Amino acid sequence: MAGKKKIKSDDLTPIRIVELLDNYIIGQAEAKKSVAIAMRNRWRRQKIESDMRDEVTPKNILMIGSTGVGKTEIARRLADLTGVPFLKVEASKYTEVGYHGRDVESMVRDLAKAAIAQVQEESLEKVATSAREAAQERVMDIILPPPRNTYNPDEDEDDYPHYHENTNDDDERDDAEIDMVGDDEEEYDPYEKFPDDDDDDDDDLPESVKVEVEMADQERYTRNRSKLLQQLKKGKFDKRQIEIKANASLSMANIFGAGAGSEEMVMEMQEMLGKMLPSRKKTRKVTIAEAVSIFQQEEAEKLVDEDSIQREGIIRAEQGGIIFIDEIDKIIGNGPMDTIDVSREGVQRDLLPIVEGSTVMTKYGPIKTDHILFIAAGAFHGHKPSELIPELQGRFPIRVELSSLTREDFKRILTHPRNAICKQYELLLATEGVKLVFEESSLDAIAEFAANVNNTTQDIGARRLHTIIEKLLEDISFDAASYKGKRVVINAKMVQSKLADIVKNDNLSHFIL
Repeated sequence: MAGKKKIKSDDLTPIRIVELLDNYIIGQAEAKKSVAIAMRNRWRRQKIESDMRDEVTPKNILMIGSTGVGKTEIARRLADLTGVPFLKVEASKYTEVGYHGRDVESMVRDLAKAAIAQVQEESLEKVATSAREAAQERVMDIILPPPRNTYNPDEDEDDYPHYHENTNDDDERDDAEIDMVGDDEEEYDPYEKFPDDDDDDDDDLPESVKVEVEMADQERYTRNRSKLLQQLKKGKFDKRQIEIKANASLSMANIFGAGAGSEEMVMEMQEMLGKMLPSRKKTRKVTIAEAVSIFQQEEAEKLVDEDSIQREGIIRAEQGGIIFIDEIDKIIGNGPMDTIDVSREGVQRDLLPIVEGSTVMTKYGPIKTDHILFIAAGAFHGHKPSELIPELQGRFPIRVELSSLTREDFKRILTHPRNAICKQYELLLATEGVKLVFEESSLDAIAEFAANVNNTTQDIGARRLHTIIEKLLEDISFDAASYKGKRVVINAKMVQSKLADIVKNDNLSHFIL
């Protein structure tokens, strides 16, 4: 949610939540109502006195409906609106404990990781201004190193690669030199040789004169650095290149070799060793704009407290997290004659304690699942919800059936949501100078085709619209250059001519649409 304007929790009443969901999802009023009440109950629970607060548990939801009717989108948009940690998983990807594959507890670990990443992003955003200022100062130390008499010997010389550099190469000086625009005073040369401490002439000067010279040098340095810093902030040096030393990431592939273990294990090892081993620095030649960005990230990481971020992330995951379990109907066995199936009823049994409330160990510490909201969904074409094991059925007391989309629903989906399909295609072709216009008649025709094809073939919901419009605009998208500067109108006649023959031919409609 970083960068987005959040809505206050107090203002997210069930009616308001449904109104916001209506901006993205057409129909499915009952499902929206159920999730809105569930979210509001979480807010209400936080207002209860602590003695009873822990006794109020979330009422998990089971959504039943064919693919493409909005099950996932409702859960995803709900999390986005409320700013809570959200994780979507497919039940068919998990296996029973003791078998090779992902065990169900990993979904809780993934939620914790997502929650901590969310808190970290927010924390980094809060310190972004300070981090950028510090980054710009670091870049200035490279462009314009401090005079030797102000150099701090306790600092790492690697941070100032040009400090002792007194090059006589005119071409190299031209590439690196920064000119101050509009400065009538004497320009400060970043590579000007500072007074040498070993110079015998300096040793002959009286101490009072030395002090005056140092003060004059420092004053001139401060004045010119300030002017250069202002130009840097305005972006005047963004394309200039400098040499920096930045933290180098540790590659596990270089240590263990390619293909060593799973990708998840490699990432965990990289993160663990990255904290244990001292950071290494790598010399890179980058533009000043890139240098500021690299240093800003490093400075931001110094300004945030990782321990407090992890604590806050765990609290968010426990108290506000949502886990959306899709394809839950795929873990239903095929009857009493089934042999042991590690991806079906065994997964249901392992899922039980997590949904009911248990403690899962993660690398961030233990996480309780008692107040995580679980939303399960499935098409249930070949099975019924009652075929889930009874214990698991009881963990999803709220059941909502999502209806198939009608012709009117398809038409609204084309234009009404903020991310409407027609708006997307209009913007895509506008990038090539093509003004795409959908007439009202074309919307009726597209919606009619989508409803008919879903009825006669497999019902894939709103995803059918993407297939139909891609086929409809295929030639225009392919040869967009010849339409540049033109207004292309999509009407019912064009839709009919492009799609009618395909829909009439049953074999073609199954294959193409």
